[in-house]
Amino acid sequence: MPDGDEILLDHVDTAAPGAPRLLIFHGLEGSSFSVYVQGFLGLARRRAWNATAMNFRSCARRPEKRSAWIPNRRPRLYHSGETSDPGFVISLLAARQPEAPLVAVGASLGGNILLKWLGENPDQKLVAAAGTISVPFDLGAGGRYMETGLGRYYVEHLLRTLRRKAVDAAAQFPEAARLIDVEGARRAKTFFDFDEAANAPLHGFTGAADYYARSSSLGYIARIRTPTLCISAEDDPFLPASVLGEVEREARRSGTVSVMRTRHGGHVGFIAGTVRPRYWAEEKVVGWLGERMAREKIG
Repeated sequence: MPDGDEILLDHVDTAAPGAPRLLIFHGLEGSSFSVYVQGFLGLARRRAWNATAMNFRSCARRPEKRSAWIPNRRPRLYHSGETSDPGFVISLLAARQPEAPLVAVGASLGGNILLKWLGENPDQKLVAAAGTISVPFDLGAGGRYMETGLGRYYVEHLLRTLRRKAVDAAAQFPEAARLIDVEGARRAKTFFDFDEAANAPLHGFTGAADYYARSSSLGYIARIRTPTLCISAEDDPFLPASVLGEVEREARRSGTVSVMRTRHGGHVGFIAGTVRPRYWAEEKVVGWLGERMAREKIG
């Protein structure tokens, strides 16, 4: 990476070099081993596309021990609004195979990052089309919502590793130790507490509220000019259903963003079928991307 750190990309290169490439961004504390990422990779392969899964900083796992992540060389991690690394990877892949159409998908945090990047770069020509699943479009509203009901289970599960990463970063890098409130990070029981103590100061925000305001993709959707499909469920424990109305309003302002709202699906769930369950949303997104490229005669 430009700052001397490194990230890991996992590739499925079984198709011709000029075939479309699917770039996948995982969710919070996910990796290329995440079930939905593997699902996307398999769907791309069946369509004779190549595919790349990007592991965000501190998220790449060791194949022999998937509970252990590969540490970074620089005093920063990743967050819901960090678009410089994904932007670098998009440019890198486009430069490596300029003849190959590039499409991108993101789940949860990865979808928020993808939408934000598309809104920041409305005139970009590198990504032909995009799709997202279960995006937490409003980080502040989502964080508050997760402090109730089923969301509390997810919060504790995710904070378990996030706390460790923040403490490890402070122990490894003096620059991080000066910024992170280590005891506050250790005691964090909500995303707001963790973001206030570690995530926001480490990445240049004045606090959790500033981080949420500047990183939520909701404020970027209207600027997107790339054909994009967003699939979200009303029963997603990461986001109150009321936010989806705002998302639909911003999508209409964009004119190129389509929102598909379902009653059920949870968070990156959308399981269909009975005897042989299928992950419906992944199939829908990849199918939509294929139809979009065919319609535009891309690839």
